[in-house]
Amino acid sequence: MTVTVVDYGAGNIRSVLNALAYTGADAVASAIPESVANAERIVLPGVGAAGSALEVLRNRGLSEALDKARARGTPILGICLGMQLLADELDEFGIHPGLGWIGGRVGPISEHVGTDVRIPHIGWARIDPVDGEAASFFGRNEKSNHFYFCHTNCLQTSSPVVAATVDLTTPVVAAVLKENVFAVQFHPEKSQMNGIRLIEAFLDWTP
Repeated sequence: MTVTVVDYGAGNIRSVLNALAYTGADAVASAIPESVANAERIVLPGVGAAGSALEVLRNRGLSEALDKARARGTPILGICLGMQLLADELDEFGIHPGLGWIGGRVGPISEHVGTDVRIPHIGWARIDPVDGEAASFFGRNEKSNHFYFCHTNCLQTSSPVVAATVDLTTPVVAAVLKENVFAVQFHPEKSQMNGIRLIEAFLDWTP
């Protein structure tokens, strides 16, 4: 199986490729729109600023390629910023229109949970999966559902696509699932064997 990792200059590509290789997947990084549009499976990673990431995706034709892949039913995994970019709108140093795949807005964690939580939220945390199809991506016990987070913003949505939450005094979206798109706020590529198991579940997934 070939997995295409979208290379748009805003992701820790090497760590993601290494994690995919560990599972035995044939992983390639690509910034070529045609390759992304016709990929077998896609990972959209990301760290950094939303505005510049969206600008690069659109200027290079990668956002259109991702739209085509999604329309074809290609399984897509978004990671961290790669999840946030799927929202309708992102508020980070200005308002930026997202890809619009997930109804909702991305904004500062502090807006959502108050000021009692250390920001950015960095480190290991337990997520709470939502019952249903999404549960198949996660472990069956509390220990296997700890993942590594590093984020300042979070997705705020009333959409029924939430697949898991993380408790930051208030539940914050940790994963979403919609049709052929699965995305997580945490970093599976930095989450040791828990992350590897989640990636393997994505590779086995048939939307």
